Amino acid sequence: MNTMASPTSPARTPGAPPDRIAPADLRRRLDAGDALQLVDVREAAEFAAGRLAGARLIPQGELERRAGELDRNRPVVLVCRSGRRSVEASKTLATMGFADVACLDGGLTAWESAGLPTERDPHAPWSLERQVRVAAGAVVLIGVVLGFTLHPGFFGLSALAGAGVMISGITDWCGLGLLIARAPWNRRRHSGTCCSR
Repeated sequence: MNTMASPTSPARTPGAPPDRIAPADLRRRLDAGDALQLVDVREAAEFAAGRLAGARLIPQGELERRAGELDRNRPVVLVCRSGRRSVEASKTLATMGFADVACLDGGLTAWESAGLPTERDPHAPWSLERQVRVAAGAVVLIGVVLGFTLHPGFFGLSALAGAGVMISGITDWCGLGLLIARAPWNRRRHSGTCCSR
């Protein structure tokens, strides 16, 4: 496993694989008071539902525009749910000349599996995963009901939802989740520091 680069290391080659930091190693560095910049690249609803204490929310799609909020002289640790989005975000920062960037290996899922603490907003919306399950289930149910009552062509809705869930599982990318993340109830500012950072 790669470790984080030193503060004096040259800019990363844009095509190079990102450095990764294990949850336990990150916890040790945070406990030691290292001046790390924790950047969570998930969406606001995900961030509100659970995050590392002290993390700053900059969704992956906003990172290029908001990179000026980061101190180029301090190490950056990128966090997402599983590690996939943080890898993509590290490529964005690499093309912008950030040298000392690492991804939390396994993302927040690995952090929580290691029994490490998180914080959340008290009135956070349901997790995006839960919202996606409800939406996909609703589409399947509507397709079945309409297929039996109005026209068999509506069974295609159920097939579409099933295919979408299957593709999401295979690719670990969910277009429905990204769409739901932009819903008004997921984008509003919540109490605490989550969305004001």
